Amino acid sequence: MDKVERLISIIMILLKKEVVSAKEFSQLFNVSKRTILRDMETLSVSNIPIYSVHGVNGGYGIMEEYKVDKRLLSSSDLENILTALGGLEQIFLTEEVQMTIKKIEAMVRPLSLNRSVQLSFYDWEGRSEILETVKKCQESIVKKRLVSFDYTDQNGTVTNRMIEPYELHFHESSWYLKGFCLHRQGYRTFKLSRIDHLTVDDDTFHPRDDWSEQGHETGYQSQLVAIKALISPSIKDQLIERYGRNSIENDNSECLMATIHVPQNHTGFQFLASFGTHLKIVEPKTYVEDFRNYVRQMLENYS
Repeated sequence: MDKVERLISIIMILLKKEVVSAKEFSQLFNVSKRTILRDMETLSVSNIPIYSVHGVNGGYGIMEEYKVDKRLLSSSDLENILTALGGLEQIFLTEEVQMTIKKIEAMVRPLSLNRSVQLSFYDWEGRSEILETVKKCQESIVKKRLVSFDYTDQNGTVTNRMIEPYELHFHESSWYLKGFCLHRQGYRTFKLSRIDHLTVDDDTFHPRDDWSEQGHETGYQSQLVAIKALISPSIKDQLIERYGRNSIENDNSECLMATIHVPQNHTGFQFLASFGTHLKIVEPKTYVEDFRNYVRQMLENYS
């Protein structure tokens, strides 16, 4: 953390707390007490109304009048921010995210926030490996450096790529990197779990003029097809979570009729097969036949 960011953080903390000791600040920012003293002098020279309190419970504070004029976030706002950061921390655990959470928590302490929402994600073993790749990608995006890697497509074909990295996406439960592929001369989206031997090069690049037009297109979304399926009530909740209540209608039998959109490829077949005997596709007939062939190929592995 550079000095400017630390000074801003100090102001944010003092806007929410009465008095903070130099020891607390030094531990929070991992700097010496002397550095904190110089920071306070810098803020005072910059017309920020900092005052010091001597004694056992002494430290630094900011004038109450300044707080009234400048405080923008309520405790409810901060609670929402902490909830969102808590979710981000679980899928993108970096020192920067942890430091941000600490700063926000320092702002609200000693306020007692009773967070009503808690987020939880699967702690898969491979997550730490993916996050290492995420960190390298983020570094390359910030520093505008080319990256090269081996990429394995859905058919198992491995190609070497060099790209200009532009954005990271977290979609469903997977990370994706979007950039301009120098080999294919076009914008491409790469699933991080299919990337091997990623290297951040020393060579830098200038962002392309047409990136703003391309940046928000979801290149990882496959073409979808609408299907009708008879489903068991036991999986109704899972389909509601993904497609909403309007996707399901009552049927005269013990089953329900669901209308859902799935990828028109093996990814869609895998998703539907995960419901086992609790789901039966009825329309369109062409998709039923394709799915039947997919199931037959699965059975051949056990014949």
